Amino acid sequence: MGCAGSSQTKGDGSVKKIRKPKPWKHTQPITKTQLMQMRDEFWDTAPHYGGRKEIWDALRAAAEADLTLAQAIVDSAGVIVQSADLTICYDERGN
Repeated sequence: MGCAGSSQTKGDGSVKKIRKPKPWKHTQPITKTQLMQMRDEFWDTAPHYGGRKEIWDALRAAAEADLTLAQAIVDSAGVIVQSADLTICYDERGN
């Protein structure tokens, strides 16, 4: 018998498998250099919006890795994945 609020999970507990996000499109054509600059700016400023730098570093490493390695990074960093494409994630503290 379980808790009143418990639910059945699939074999591996509450771990959500990640997947590649849908392709992103800018409103205007941009060069690869511009795209890389935009990515660097995002990752440089992201910790200022909340959360620990270590978690942001783990998310960046996961975003730049293949899916198997990305899953391992997210799992080992204790990141709680709400959206399988990593657009919504939390750390253990809820940040």
